[in-house]
Amino acid sequence: MTAIDDYVQISYDSNLLREPVLRSAIQDLQLPKGSRGLDAGCGIGLQALLLAEAVGPKGHITGLDLSPEFLDIAKKLVAEAGYTKRISFREGDVKELPFDDNTFDWAWSVDCVGYAPIEPLPLVKELGRVVRPGGTVAILAWSSENLLPGYPILEARLRATSAGIAPFVKGKNPELHFTRALGWFRDAGIEKCKARTFVGDAHAPLDNDLRQAFTALLQMRWPEVESELTQENWTEYQHLCLPESSDFILDHPDYYAFFTYSLFHGKVVG
Repeated sequence: MTAIDDYVQISYDSNLLREPVLRSAIQDLQLPKGSRGLDAGCGIGLQALLLAEAVGPKGHITGLDLSPEFLDIAKKLVAEAGYTKRISFREGDVKELPFDDNTFDWAWSVDCVGYAPIEPLPLVKELGRVVRPGGTVAILAWSSENLLPGYPILEARLRATSAGIAPFVKGKNPELHFTRALGWFRDAGIEKCKARTFVGDAHAPLDNDLRQAFTALLQMRWPEVESELTQENWTEYQHLCLPESSDFILDHPDYYAFFTYSLFHGKVVG
């Protein structure tokens, strides 16, 4: 299985957890019915479908991604949903959006702009460039989690690994951390900025779909952490986080977990 295959499978499996949270964030934005929007870094198109529902049948979503493989999958998903007239896709780079100024009524990016190891301010400015005056620019990304109830020390150490703080890296300017995005918006000339965090959670007993979703989430959250943990921590991680373990945390009868996505948005100056 390729890295793309892995990403696609995890995206499908974890979508059960993420979709309700993303729906809440989209609802909070109050996107105008019939509006035209950009989904920057759209991946396999799961969020484009939610955005299309929000703007209604007279609206239109353009999804943009660097990966032609992701876009091929996105087009199939959209066709299966009967949304081919409401959603289109284009290959391109968020750093240099292939659109004219003032093309869209709003632009949105989830787990991409501000959450990739790229200087965020130019990306936010680029989103603002393609949105008409008075339109909305919004970015959304994973901001916290509590997935190992009863094991706060292990989870704290996992959060401190390179994977746990990614895409942030040790020594990076604190102003480049995602939760400092209000400053990026201000420096990009975007006004009336707001921030809000949305929570997703679940508890035992987990049905098969939820169990699969959380399993995917555990695999995605802390990959390749062995070298950054003590042997004791690594052993405990294996016992709790590997599905084949008899102590797999998702099988605990009292399992409860939550995670958060944080939304930052503002208006393009007229």
